[in-house]
Amino acid sequence: MFPSNKSLSSFKTPNSGFVAPSPIEINSSRYFMACTVGGTLACGLTHWLVTPLDLVKTRMQVDKTMYTGIFNGWGTIARTGGMTALYTGGIPTLIGYSMQGAAKYGFYDYFKYKYASIVGEDFTNRNRTALYLASSASAEFIADILLCPMEAIKVKEQTSLTRFAPSFLGGLSKVYAADGISGFYRGIVPLWLRQIPYTMVKFATFETTVNLLYKHVMTRPKSSYSKTEQLGVTFSAGYIAGIFCAIVSHPADVLVSKLNNAPKVEGQSTGALASKIVKELGFSGLWTGLGPRIVMIGTLTALQWFIYDTYKVYVGLPASGSVEPAKTLSKAE
Repeated sequence: MFPSNKSLSSFKTPNSGFVAPSPIEINSSRYFMACTVGGTLACGLTHWLVTPLDLVKTRMQVDKTMYTGIFNGWGTIARTGGMTALYTGGIPTLIGYSMQGAAKYGFYDYFKYKYASIVGEDFTNRNRTALYLASSASAEFIADILLCPMEAIKVKEQTSLTRFAPSFLGGLSKVYAADGISGFYRGIVPLWLRQIPYTMVKFATFETTVNLLYKHVMTRPKSSYSKTEQLGVTFSAGYIAGIFCAIVSHPADVLVSKLNNAPKVEGQSTGALASKIVKELGFSGLWTGLGPRIVMIGTLTALQWFIYDTYKVYVGLPASGSVEPAKTLSKAE
């Protein structure tokens, strides 16, 4: 579960013949950098890939009568703006979630190591889920500060039925000219409310599911399975985690979309505006677009874990998750 700080030797991955270029010491600066790079690739690429789903979901959250469903939304958008219109908001999505992924995955492993070092091995092995939750919440708090400006631009682009700005840089200038720096962080609190529970569920459910799969389905020691088989476990656990993530974080996701789309009212605080939106939407309104989001987040989360673990295996690190007890959490053995 929490590997020791020994260097991993270069090795051949089963069925690939690939030899890792050099060993990476677990919980070293190179290890955390590898996690950061893997997170960048995992989140940026996958969020960009599902932009068409996100576009329909976001517009339905702002106006639930706009489309009757995912395919109706895609067809309407493609007919009026061409196929490229399906990737409206794609640039801020790619940039924002690449930065968010770097911080989320890099800091998750860093905080997991640091917190485990503070509380000790015995406490950690008895309370692993608590460690996953604390580490992922801390990592996501930082990651959302990087994501929020790009999320604001993305929502404005996606909810504008006419072109929001002539270019991505033009969109940045337009938001800054209207509201200054605060315009980029208008949705930071709802974003934290959406992303922190999402990430806590994402990491804790994933790690728990991996453990259960190795305990009850693939009952041999994890190390006896090929890297391809381990990555199959990663993808399966990632999709299961994604379904739970979508449900837990959906009301806050609706609120983020509505906040970033709402016109500015002089003297009105973000909190007052959020309360007004929640009251107008009601309980059922906060769940608008859940179906498309479950498909989007389930696919997203599975692909993210798969890409992340594939990169880790590529550089010579083990796939995420384990049922093996920690031998040590200290810096030196």
